[in-house]
Amino acid sequence: MRTILISGSAGLIGSAAVEFFCQRGFQCVGLDNDLRCAFFGADASTRWNRDRLRERYAGRYVHHDVDIRARAAVERVFAEHGRDIVLVIHAAAQPSHDWAAGDPYTDFTVNANGTLVMLESTRRFAPDATFIFCSTNKVYGDRPNALPLVEQERRWEIAPDHRYAQGIDETMSIDACKHSLFGASKVAADVLVQEYGRYFGMKSAVFRGGCLTGPAHAGTRLHGFLSYLMKCTMTGAPYEVLGYKGKQVRDNIHAHDLIRAFHHFYLAPRVGEVYNIGGSRYSCCSMLEAIELCEAIAGKKLDWRYRDGHRIGDHIWWISDVRKFRRHYPDWRLTCTVADILAEIYRANTGRWAA
Repeated sequence: MRTILISGSAGLIGSAAVEFFCQRGFQCVGLDNDLRCAFFGADASTRWNRDRLRERYAGRYVHHDVDIRARAAVERVFAEHGRDIVLVIHAAAQPSHDWAAGDPYTDFTVNANGTLVMLESTRRFAPDATFIFCSTNKVYGDRPNALPLVEQERRWEIAPDHRYAQGIDETMSIDACKHSLFGASKVAADVLVQEYGRYFGMKSAVFRGGCLTGPAHAGTRLHGFLSYLMKCTMTGAPYEVLGYKGKQVRDNIHAHDLIRAFHHFYLAPRVGEVYNIGGSRYSCCSMLEAIELCEAIAGKKLDWRYRDGHRIGDHIWWISDVRKFRRHYPDWRLTCTVADILAEIYRANTGRWAA
C-alpha cells in the first residue's frame, strides 16, 4: 500500500497532511510524542488532535508515539513499511526561538539531529521516497531587517519598485547575520536536507515557511501567531505585542494550501530544491491589522498591551516570494487570505475556547 510517513503528525502541518492523504487513499504513518506539550505546557498539547485523527481515519492512519531523536525506534517504523513509503513529510520540530534560548541542547537535537535520523532512515529503508522538510524563514536570520522599510500608519512596507516588493526570494543570503538559536538549528537541518538531495540524489525539498497556520494549530504564547491571537480574543486572555510599534508584517499560509504544495512536489519531485513558501502578498498582515480582524470576527475587544523591545532575530517585515514554486508547479494556487483563516480558526474552536 502506498504509505506516507509523517513526523509531527498530530501538529498543525502533520495533521493536515494526514487528512489530505488519507482522503486520497494513502496509508499514513505518524510519528508524534506530543513534545509540544513539554515545550509549551498542557494548553499546547496535540493529544486531542492525535485522538481525532485516530478516530476519523481508523484503518488508514497508524500512530507511533515516537521521538524523532530515538534512532532505533524511528528505524523500526521505517523498516516495517520499507519501500511502501513513497513520501516522507518531516514536520516535527521545536518551533520557538524564544524557547530555544532556554534549552539549546533540546532545540538542536530535535531540529538538527532529529532531521538527520529522518533523512538517514529514509535513505536506508525507503530510498525511492520523496522527502519534504518543513524549514522556516528564520534561516535568513535578521537579514530582512536591513531592507529599506517605510513606516506606514498600520504596517511597515517596502518600496513598490524594490526587488523584494513581491516578497523575499531564495537568493537572500543566510550568512553573517543573527539567527537566534532556533534559526541556527533549523539552518543545520535545512542544509542537511539539501545535501542528502545533492550528494545522494534523494528527491527532496526544503520549504522555508513564513507563518503556517490553520484551525488545528495549538497556538500558545511562544508559537502560533494567528491561532493564539484569536484564542486570546475569544477567551479574554491578555496578549502582549512585542516591538516594532505593532506594525511588523507577516504572510500567513493555511496548512491546507501548504499541503497541496507538498502534493504537487510529490507528483513531480526534484532533487535538493529550496522554496520560500507562505501567503505572499495574497495573505499577509501586520500585528495591528490582525488584531482588528480578530476583534471584528469575534465581536469583542482583545485585551492587549504593547512592550517596546522585540524578540532576538525577529523580522520586522516578511513576505514570501512564492514565484519560484509557482514556476515549477504552475497549477498550485493560494486559496485562503488572513481574514479567511481567522474566520475558520474562530468557527472551528468556538466550542473549545469560548468555554
